[in-house]
Amino acid sequence: MAQSPKILNAHPYLRQTLELVSDKWVTAIIYVLSQGTKRYGELHREIGEVSQRMLTRTLRDLERDGLVRREVYSTNPPTVEYSLTSLGETLVEPLRLLCQWSIEHFQEVETARKSKDNHR
Repeated sequence: MAQSPKILNAHPYLRQTLELVSDKWVTAIIYVLSQGTKRYGELHREIGEVSQRMLTRTLRDLERDGLVRREVYSTNPPTVEYSLTSLGETLVEPLRLLCQWSIEHFQEVETARKSKDNHR
């Protein structure tokens, strides 16, 4: 009898997708850009704790993945704006639902953790 595939290997993209959306900076960038086009400085201010290096790297990765659009305007100095692509917009609702779940249920997770930790 054939063994069933392991869950992360059942679909070739599942592991990659989970790695993508589990990155806190990816989630933060998609959330901020879901509110509209932003310049780099606006993104940096709204996200807060992210370093410039990490923000730049994450934006480049998201652009490479086809989730974020980078638009450069020939002004002096050049103006750069970021927005979600139509593909990036498809992640907004699943991430919103995950955030909503955390707001509604994470207190229960913390309570369960404390209860388990107290019984060790």
